Amino acid sequence: MSEPSTYDPRTTGLGPDNALAPGPGGTALAARAAELDRADPLAAVRDRFTMDDTVYLDGNSLGALPTGVLPRLSEVVTREWGELRIRSWEESGWWTAPERIGDRIAPLIGAAPGQVVVGDSTSVNVFKALVAAVRMAPHGRDEILVDAATFPTDGYIAQSAARLTGRTVRAVAAAEIAAEAGARTAVALVNHVDYRTGRLHDLRGVTAALHRAGALAVWDLCHSAGALPVSLDADEVDLAVGCTYKYLNGGPGAPAYLYVRRELQPGFDSPLPGWNSHADPFGMAPGYEPADGAARGRIGTPEILSLLALDAALDVWDGVAVSEVRVKSLGLTDFFLDCVAALAPAGSVEVVTPVAHAARGSQVSLSCAGAAEVMRELTARGVVGDFRRPDVLRFGFTPLYTRYADALRAATVLAAVLEGTA
Repeated sequence: MSEPSTYDPRTTGLGPDNALAPGPGGTALAARAAELDRADPLAAVRDRFTMDDTVYLDGNSLGALPTGVLPRLSEVVTREWGELRIRSWEESGWWTAPERIGDRIAPLIGAAPGQVVVGDSTSVNVFKALVAAVRMAPHGRDEILVDAATFPTDGYIAQSAARLTGRTVRAVAAAEIAAEAGARTAVALVNHVDYRTGRLHDLRGVTAALHRAGALAVWDLCHSAGALPVSLDADEVDLAVGCTYKYLNGGPGAPAYLYVRRELQPGFDSPLPGWNSHADPFGMAPGYEPADGAARGRIGTPEILSLLALDAALDVWDGVAVSEVRVKSLGLTDFFLDCVAALAPAGSVEVVTPVAHAARGSQVSLSCAGAAEVMRELTARGVVGDFRRPDVLRFGFTPLYTRYADALRAATVLAAVLEGTA
């Protein structure tokens, strides 16, 4: 991201190395939260979700349930499946759902229509993207670069793709990939936002550096899509993948998506060709001929129930600008850091997430002693985040339904728990 940071650690109680120093107290925080919530242009969007009194700060793992999903699934099950049955593949648009829903996701990741297909898991799509990228890379390039701090599955998949294609994997810190890419590099797999720390990486700059080195870029957008602006087309990204059950609120196990830049689609050679990506799927020919466009990313029969649940969930984005989501995300995380600095016992936690806006996703990660037990106690008191070994508390802020009052309550409860464990 290119916006300058307006977040000054001197005003939040952050001491050297992001350790929390004593804050001025929380007496004005409630009034500040109330004012921020009154001025929030996205406040009404919360009503599009099924929410309760729990402070839910785990939307970076599983998004909340949009209210429109249950009635839509009821219609799909009772009418489209129950009454129309096989006719729904054509009459209810089931067959074209992967591309149609992909086109709904496209604006959220800065892509024009016809470049995103929905289906399979993120892991499967990472495999398809990596192997296809290696096959498209210039001859003689024998190296796949992988973000050293990547979500483990991405690394496992990269190793498998390397074995399949006769390449080797080299793990490199995400911040160093641009400098490390060279004449041996076929492709790099990079996370846009680090799942553990919440650090936001430079998608545009790294992609440009890879291209200068003659390599391709595959980006994992799981922790950025739906939380901040992504510009795949403008930044000339080659391929990208992402899940839909986090900030896109598609539900547990919702299908992932695959982006293939239009110029690369004719050369996209999937390692998992299936009848759904055949140019003539019902011709049942023994030889494989790939379809045109994004459909090349399909494999087998689409996951219709979860696909259509995702389709309904995407309705919450009607009239919502991702730029406004980003402004609120930064506002929420700034405010939460302020609250923690003011309320938590001095020295009890350390901020893992970068302070600068340009390097921050939509979560705040804190390190503390006994983090697993702290998170269990937070959950018992109605504040839900999650724990990552060995000592990280993760709090994901989903601007579509998280309030500033929620951020204050979370920090207040966290401070009380830390006081009890000090």
